[in-house]
Amino acid sequence: MAFSKAPWRNLLWLAAILILLLWPIHRFVESYYLEGLTRKNEQTLDLFVANLQGTLQRYEVLPQILGRLPSVQQALLNPTDPASLKTANTLLKNIQQQTGADVIYLMNTQGLTLAASNWDKERSFVNNSFDFRPYFSNALKYGQGEFFGLGNISFKRGYYFGGAVDANNQVQGVIVVKVDLDFTETLWGQTPEQLLVTDRNGVIILTSQPEWRFKATRELDPEEQLSIAEHQPYTSINPERITIKSPDWLKLNHLLPEIGWQVSIFTPRRLLSEPVNTAMAVVSASLLAILLIFGLLMQRKRHYLERIALDTQAKRELEDNVRTRTQDLQTLNSRLKQEVLERESTQQALVRTQDDLVQASKLSALGIMSASISHELNQPLAAIRSYTDNAKVLLDKQRLEETKNNLNLIASLTERMASIIEHLRAFARRDRYASEHVALQPAIDDTLNLVAKRQANLSIEIINTTPETTLWVEAGETRLRQILSNLVSNAFDALSESSQPRQLWLTTQVADGWVVLTLRDNAAGFTQEALEQAYEPFYTTKTSAKGLGLGLAICHSLTQALKGRLVLANHPEGGALVTLYLRQIPEANLLNSSEDSFK
Repeated sequence: MAFSKAPWRNLLWLAAILILLLWPIHRFVESYYLEGLTRKNEQTLDLFVANLQGTLQRYEVLPQILGRLPSVQQALLNPTDPASLKTANTLLKNIQQQTGADVIYLMNTQGLTLAASNWDKERSFVNNSFDFRPYFSNALKYGQGEFFGLGNISFKRGYYFGGAVDANNQVQGVIVVKVDLDFTETLWGQTPEQLLVTDRNGVIILTSQPEWRFKATRELDPEEQLSIAEHQPYTSINPERITIKSPDWLKLNHLLPEIGWQVSIFTPRRLLSEPVNTAMAVVSASLLAILLIFGLLMQRKRHYLERIALDTQAKRELEDNVRTRTQDLQTLNSRLKQEVLERESTQQALVRTQDDLVQASKLSALGIMSASISHELNQPLAAIRSYTDNAKVLLDKQRLEETKNNLNLIASLTERMASIIEHLRAFARRDRYASEHVALQPAIDDTLNLVAKRQANLSIEIINTTPETTLWVEAGETRLRQILSNLVSNAFDALSESSQPRQLWLTTQVADGWVVLTLRDNAAGFTQEALEQAYEPFYTTKTSAKGLGLGLAICHSLTQALKGRLVLANHPEGGALVTLYLRQIPEANLLNSSEDSFK
């Protein structure tokens, strides 16, 4: 049957073409998954770098601020006065506890530590000399200095900010703030990707792999080795060399030129090869199915031609016998109908297979998005679970203050999760700097709920006349609640020192595009000195047990950042009057913003 050779030859040609298509398809699939993996790692790297830079920037200006405090200057001017040193030690410890710094310590011009926040600890820095550290010499020479290294007393890693302390128009010493960066490694979590942060010498200082810590990624030149021996930043003056095999990892770098650090993410290549191999298996199976279907159709066609030939032969043989010929034709017709039904069934199976492939691609895209969100939220959720279990144990032991601290930590983690989700949305929109539209009344209600217990203890009557109609303002959820919390807490502090009845009025009005919120109490009000210096950091009329005088300074800074105003005055009938101006967001803008967010 010579007519059957051509279809089989066509089938072989089709198989060859499909096999040749596997290579460009593999390149395309690999490029697709590599792009997605790179995009996810870039987002993760940006979030980590932003967290690291934010941590360092938060403490960068603290030495200059602390150097202007009178207690710090008096300790340097009177190094033999026990009272001055005790005052400095107590101040530095209080500031360290409130700022979250690892250690804050004060040195004279010879590098000898006179006072420190850990003065009462076993490994106190007091009476220890750190004149060999660059942050000390640079601070004396240039006014400020920075350095990363391993503490030779605490044996803890940290980033040091040093600032010169001027008194009587002369540099009297250096104050240093040490920032603990160990927690940045724990933020990474247990993921296949590995984190590396290397310094100017190419030495790994932060990593998610403890065995890689303080190992060199390249050969050090003699000048670098001399600097390491002089400043002692690592556990060894000659760090061990580590070699990371490039074929096994996909590397993504982010350079921090200000401090000379390089943040890298090393992703196992299997995270790319596994989905690529899976996708190629699906593609290969699909191509094989197409090839089998084509072969089946050709086989059907061959059988069909054979049936036609037999039919023609039967007609010639049975022309003389009409009855027999009619019977044979009916039988053949029945068989042809069955074949048509089978062909239609095959076509329906092909349509169902195509629908299954489309659904599989949708599930794959959903899985990638779910994996990204799960990767970002896994660590905060684990921490919340840990803090919740700890809070249950503390509650059973009636350790209420520690339980409250755990709950505060849980609240911070939930805010962090909201921030992570917002960052993911911002990356998807390619709009990182979009302003927020915040409802004012819920923020006020949340603030009053937070202080409800203290309100009851102080017997304070709150007269809240804010309207029920929602007022939208241009602000940030967290920043607005921080401002309101500080203002209400200041009012409660003032009322706690006044006699009964204690009252606090909250009123709101809209004027010329501003939402104006006023808080008035019936306490003693502001003094003239307080009105002039209330926005200065560390100025306070309270005792040290109630604050360091940062509340109104922070509120003023946050309000300016929100393009608003904060005005302090005394009410004509007595008491303090605080007025907060926030930009109003009209209802039409809210509708447009909501519609845009879904595009």
